[in-house]
Amino acid sequence: MPRRILVLSASVGAGHLRAAEAVTLALRQLDPTAVVENLDVLDFTNAAFRRLYARSYLDLVNRLPHVLGYFYDLLDRAPSPQHKSDRLRLLVEKLNLRRFLRFLRTEQWDVIVNAHFLPAEMIAALRRCQEINTPHLTVTTDFETHRLWVNQPCDHYFTATEEGALNLQQWGVPAADVTVTGIPIHPAFSQPMDLAECRTRFGVAGDRPVVLQLAGGFGVGPVEKLYCGILAVETPLELIVVAGRNEELKTRLAQIEPPPRHRTHVLGFTTQMHELMALANLVVSKPGGLTTSEALACGTPMAVVNPIPGQESRNSDYLLENAAAVKINNLATLPYKLNQLFAAPGRLAQLAANARRLGHPRAAFDIAQRALHWPAVSGDDCRTAPDETHAK
Repeated sequence: MPRRILVLSASVGAGHLRAAEAVTLALRQLDPTAVVENLDVLDFTNAAFRRLYARSYLDLVNRLPHVLGYFYDLLDRAPSPQHKSDRLRLLVEKLNLRRFLRFLRTEQWDVIVNAHFLPAEMIAALRRCQEINTPHLTVTTDFETHRLWVNQPCDHYFTATEEGALNLQQWGVPAADVTVTGIPIHPAFSQPMDLAECRTRFGVAGDRPVVLQLAGGFGVGPVEKLYCGILAVETPLELIVVAGRNEELKTRLAQIEPPPRHRTHVLGFTTQMHELMALANLVVSKPGGLTTSEALACGTPMAVVNPIPGQESRNSDYLLENAAAVKINNLATLPYKLNQLFAAPGRLAQLAANARRLGHPRAAFDIAQRALHWPAVSGDDCRTAPDETHAK
């Protein structure tokens, strides 16, 4: 009988969905006979709850990020996973996800993989009540692991870092139930790439440093100001900016005349991020878990801008502690810091080497291998191959 594997996430930002997609693609590559279904748990709920759960997060990110950071830290310090406030939150979620709970009770799966804590919390609640007994695995998507990811019983956790594993152990998860794999990213990042071919595809000359500026999937934030700040760098650059699905932003950026010393490429939404990351000498971006993992997999250092207080500020700390990034705290310093960086090629090369050391381009395959053979494969056997990197 083919293995039946359910991959779950929640559309709260793009990162969780991308992680779920990465695991799904890896599962299908490793075992084409497996029945793999990838679902967004918020598709099972009503519009009001979906708006509250997903849109309110984005509203806080865009309008009140420090409030979001306050609650992020507050929830990470709560006394226990079954604290009174957690019980109330769980009750509200269960009432609004009744259709999802019915789905879990009626559908049969060999194993479930969670790329968001919301479905993991629902499954754990059903397991505690002995309503289902399906094994489930949780894949965390930031470099430190927040307490909300802890949803026992859970058969295994996959974390980005050793620090993330220690975070889980702090909340009572046995060390044997945690594997450090890195954050799962698209399988394309594990494949070698012909950089000359990539340059030709995107019209990149390759005779100067390539800077890749990212605006996220929805093209939000002070993208134009950052773009103009990079254009103020004195070192001749080739600048690629990805505006995501924001066509209005793409049009505005394309109308900005760059100084003659720079070449620019303004792109909209793209599925070729693995090629762009491999081409770049530096990525200018917020440090989301997936974006950061993609850059590290390609050995590309980052200039961190505007981290969301909470998970992204902790991701930023991780990059800075491991000397794989520089941080732009004030837009006025962006041209200065980038000039300093490109004037010291040895420093840039060291940042790239540190990034490459931290990368896990095959994380999705490591997780998929474990899921396909659960529970037969031991933790020491779950890696499919050593991590590969892209030469710059």
